[in-house]
Amino acid sequence: MKPNIITITFLVIILSQVNMSHANNSITIYSGKHQGHLNQNQLQNVHNIPGFAVVKQTRTSQFQKGQFTLAFDDVAEHIDPTTVSFSTPNNPSAATVLDQNFQFDLVGTDKLLQKYIDQIIHVNHNQGDQSIESSGTLLSTQGGITLQTESGSVITISTWNHINFPNLPGGLLTKPTLVWLLDSNSNNQEMMALSYQTQGMTWWADYNITLLSDTENCELDLSSWVSIVNKSGASFADTQLKLIAGDVNRVQNNRRSQPMVSDSLVKSANAQNFTEQSLFEYHLYKLPRSIDLPNNSTKQIQLMNRTNGINCERKLVFNATGQRRINYHRPITDKGYWAQTEAKIEALLSFHNNTKNQLGVPMPAGRVRVNMADATDGSIEFIGEDNIEHTPKNDKITLKLGHAFDVKGKRVQRNFELTKSGLIEQIEITINNQKDNIQQVEIIEPMFRWSNWKVTQHDEAYKKLDASNISFVVKVPAETAKSFKYTVQYNWPTTNKQELQ
Repeated sequence: MKPNIITITFLVIILSQVNMSHANNSITIYSGKHQGHLNQNQLQNVHNIPGFAVVKQTRTSQFQKGQFTLAFDDVAEHIDPTTVSFSTPNNPSAATVLDQNFQFDLVGTDKLLQKYIDQIIHVNHNQGDQSIESSGTLLSTQGGITLQTESGSVITISTWNHINFPNLPGGLLTKPTLVWLLDSNSNNQEMMALSYQTQGMTWWADYNITLLSDTENCELDLSSWVSIVNKSGASFADTQLKLIAGDVNRVQNNRRSQPMVSDSLVKSANAQNFTEQSLFEYHLYKLPRSIDLPNNSTKQIQLMNRTNGINCERKLVFNATGQRRINYHRPITDKGYWAQTEAKIEALLSFHNNTKNQLGVPMPAGRVRVNMADATDGSIEFIGEDNIEHTPKNDKITLKLGHAFDVKGKRVQRNFELTKSGLIEQIEITINNQKDNIQQVEIIEPMFRWSNWKVTQHDEAYKKLDASNISFVVKVPAETAKSFKYTVQYNWPTTNKQELQ
């Protein structure tokens, strides 16, 4: 079967009354509250894409004195019309906006046919082995095309080769278009500035780490890229790009004022890479060169130059319960609560984001992939990945890469005693190391039963991390299991036992 083809033999477009020059674009993209990449399923629905963009465009147009219509047909399909700002910066009094319309009734087969109800069209279709043309008044488009011919007979056509329309009906457009009715006192060429917000655009950072195989002196190399998604419904050529990192509060369906950039030191080691500066409580990354952002595309641009020899720390961490905070509602007196458990030991990689460690720059949220050099042949192998949130300078970045294969942990309750105003619990921790070298493991133990607690006995030295957690650091020889115990006493005011869990 041949595809249906619509032929427009005569086009008349009345909306655009002025000739506009090539646009000068500037786009600021806000990342939204997400970290790491978005998969293709998340990108299918524009309204599910986190983040948004502020588009700024300038054009030179011929103005006319009095009232006239000015159309701008390069706007994004997913524009928020309530955020549109129109001005003539070189001549602020050139015109007054009387009204503004966003027209998005784009031309298409169904819309054209609907526009030609009760009008004459010419349809080329097959009848047997012959291709014929039928003309008549279009009565209906339900289930095909229904025509009333000049003789008064009615025919239906289910499939067709092409349709000839005499012209393009008014009100149909080939692109989403902003239309202003202006009251102008200028007959000159005027620069027009337009800005608006649009959905369908976002960005995130991707970091690539190469971890050196030396276990004694942990070092890594770091490079980073940004991925930019444009599904706004418009393409932008020769565009100045800015990216905002930070959680910007937005009120739904409400116009938002544009932020002002504060004075700050711009840092860049390469004129082709992004520069960074503060923007209110956020960070702005600006690309010093222009780029093209085609619609329905994802573009990658280098964020930072590769940095080599960053000091890092590799750590094994065992938290058998997975708890990290105290139960503040009421004491937990259930003897069997986390009485015995085996859990995997996490493999972590951390490094400091400071100038001493050759970094010291705000790092936007994103995905971090970690690779490691194989000492035998020098090949690079993937060993894990994690997401980071927006990270200011001087913060420590910790990545969870996976779980230890040859090192396992076990937590067992050895004693439990309820007292008149509290309880006493003894815990035994066992770390089993089947590697061929000594392993150091940090054990995190949450004091989850109640807020008032005290460690009364411990085989290993411990450190109080905060109000809820303590930690032990133990070294376990190769192919050996090591156990230790500690006792904690919880106290609370005397109360009705029925109130206790």
